[in-house]
Order: sequence, then structure tokens, then C-alpha cells
Amino acid sequence: MKVLPLAAESLGVRSMATYVELHGAGLLIDPGATLAPARFGLPPTEEEWEALRRANDRISAWATRATLVFVSHYHEDHFRSDAATYAGRRVLVKDPRRMVSGRQARRAADLWKALAPVARVESADGLAARREGLTLRVSPPLPHGPDGTALGAVLALTVEDEDARERFVFASDVQGPISPVAAAYLVRERPTLLYVSGPPSYIERELGAALIERGVENLLRIVDATGCRVILDHHALRDTRWERRFERLWATGRVVTAARHLGLPDAALESRRDRAWAAARKPPAKAREERGIIARTPRKFSKGGQHS
Repeated sequence: MKVLPLAAESLGVRSMATYVELHGAGLLIDPGATLAPARFGLPPTEEEWEALRRANDRISAWATRATLVFVSHYHEDHFRSDAATYAGRRVLVKDPRRMVSGRQARRAADLWKALAPVARVESADGLAARREGLTLRVSPPLPHGPDGTALGAVLALTVEDEDARERFVFASDVQGPISPVAAAYLVRERPTLLYVSGPPSYIERELGAALIERGVENLLRIVDATGCRVILDHHALRDTRWERRFERLWATGRVVTAARHLGLPDAALESRRDRAWAAARKPPAKAREERGIIARTPRKFSKGGQHS
């Protein structure tokens, strides 16, 4: 089984787009990629825009080989609204009538309408399918982070190669997982390779350290219970101190970023956007100091938030 992350925070963009290939089948998973429009009060750098262009090119190129497309939920970094990506393919997507609301519900309705004339679109919630040694299983809706979150629900996808006894589980935005329900589901699936969004510690002040630690502990339990390898990326790598914050996970030797899974160096560009802009131009405070004017108030930056 070939598991190829196409775009991720460790590759410079907000995404978990992945291509999986086995037994002649190509699966394109969550084919979206975006940038945070504002982080630290700053827009994306040119390096981030270039990373997004490359990510979209990779997604488009691998989409041509896919026979099936899976969409775990309707946040804009997880799907494309362009029907060409899905045309002529079987498309498994989150049921828009079940645990989907607000802007996600509107996006879901628009996507289903756009895809109906060009693709075979099916509700994926709880689906199971098998063909020639390949088994697909889709979870029931799991919390997008903690139980009861206003961010709604996501689907996890299990791709099983029966001959090689390999199970790849793509767990999207379970954020750790934070929810004990999501954690129990992932243990039950017995992955050999798990791809998961890490805890969103970049907004730890709003959520509380206890919730982030719960995500770390749950993932450690999954690794202990299953012996799986883990690709940890997405929300976790938006933290400016992500390497230190999740040292307990990296230290297991079982957990790596999407970039490291590919044998590439990490390029978590959003997490260092403020430093990139500072290197590109003199900060206003520094310029005032050089003119003999001392800034009285330190500059404040806003934080980037989660998708809704």
C-alpha cells in the first residue's frame, strides 16, 4: 500500500490531502488546501503562496489517477468545490443531513449540487465496501475535537490491504484525538498506519492545557494498544513551538509529520509567518528606535482560528 501525503502543514499549507494506492485502486482523500488569511495579524508570505500553488498542482496531478475520492467533512481545507477533481469518479462524502450545520451545511449542499451531474456521489457515514483484497470502512460521525464541539463531526476512513495485513486509517480533524469516543474507535480499527490531526495547541489559551494534554494522552494510548505508526500533522503544526510541545509523541519513535513520512524536512510555514515577515522587512518598532524614538507599547498580534 502506498500512502502519499500531498499537502499538509509540514509541507507549508493547511491541508491533509492524501493519495492511497493499492490493488490497482487509487484513492484521493480530502483534496483541499488553503492558507490562513491572517495569522499574527499578518497575511501569507510569498513562500506560503508558492507552497499552496505546488500543493494544488500535486492534488490535481494525483486526482487524474484516482478512481475514488473521499471527503471527511466540509471545512475548506479538506475539499475542493471544483467539480473537475471528482468528475467520472465514485465520490464518498460526509452525509450533509447528519451532524452538519451552518456554513458547512451550505458548502455541503453546493458541493452535492455541483457533483451530481458529473460523478457518482454517495453518503459515506458508516459505509463498508470490499473488492479484490481491498476493504474500505468509514466511521460514524466523530467529534471535530472535543465531544459536543460546535465545529461538528468528521468521518474517519480505514483502507485495509487484506493480503499484506496493512490498515491505513485516515482520522482527519479528530485533533489528537481529544474525544474518548474517537480514541476508542481508532483503537478498535487497529491501524498499522494512522494519519491524524494533532491537538490544536496554537489556541491552547482558549481551549485550556488539559484538553490539549488529553489529545496527547489519547494518541499515546492508541500507539501503545495497536503498535501503529502515526503521521501527526495539521492543527498541531500551527503552534510556534510544536516541536517542543509534542516532544512526548516524537520521542516514541512511532510518530512523524507528513513531511518526515515522505523523507522531507518540515516546512511549517504558518507557524513562523511572523518571523518570515520580520526577516523580510524591518519591524516598525525597530525603525523608530533607529530614528531615536522608543516604542512605548509592544505590538500585539491576533491569532489564527479554526475553520467553521
